[in-house]
Amino acid sequence: MAAVRFVAIGDSFTEGVGDELPDGTVRGWADLVAQGWADATGKPVQYANLAIRGRLVWPIVEDQLERALALRPTHLSFNGGGNDIMRPNADIEHIADAFSRVLRRCDEQGVQLILLSGANPSAQLPMGDVFQKRGDVLAEAVMRRIEGRTDIIHAWNWPDEELSRPRYWSQDRLHMNANGHHRVAARVLDALGLDPHESWWSPTTELPLGPSGWAYYREYVGPWIKRRVTRTSSGDGRAAKYGDWVERVPQ
Repeated sequence: MAAVRFVAIGDSFTEGVGDELPDGTVRGWADLVAQGWADATGKPVQYANLAIRGRLVWPIVEDQLERALALRPTHLSFNGGGNDIMRPNADIEHIADAFSRVLRRCDEQGVQLILLSGANPSAQLPMGDVFQKRGDVLAEAVMRRIEGRTDIIHAWNWPDEELSRPRYWSQDRLHMNANGHHRVAARVLDALGLDPHESWWSPTTELPLGPSGWAYYREYVGPWIKRRVTRTSSGDGRAAKYGDWVERVPQ
């Protein structure tokens, strides 16, 4: 078997926001997959992660996809659209077109695509029913674009009701915590035909819940609205976490 070279592109979901380590860096499901892949196969895995928080889906494709393919990966993971559907005038078909672009380029380069849907935070978000509906419509649009493509490795997280429970979400209610990232990593490894650590499916650690009521709006919703008004992003000025290959060895 050829050496695995796994590159991930996307937004905060793939960067790992919400799964913060003691030194302040973020880990996330993609980091966990790279290590779990090495552990399950007993062989080193080359890993890169170009994802940057706050990115809309087309900037992900335009800024990250070709850089990722230039690394000559064997596998490329893609997720996007979560930030787009939070905008009031989101064009679902245009968002889904980005998935078609990624699929076409992976086909052209002979790269195995790993396609993910994001986890669903709707249950605890203000106006969560709107977010739920848009996410459902986006999921359907993406599925139409990959219909019949049994060769694509996919990990569908959006319909996972267990993952929607508060215990899998960080204090901002929008990003998964360490529990959530472990569950997503388990699903990706399972889709790859590998055995994830059993505890990753249902972590037993209970992490603290965030503020409620006006305290939540003041700490999290207010800054999000300010960024929309000022047309700034939480990812402005950030570089990719792993812009080139790092090696993960079996542990």
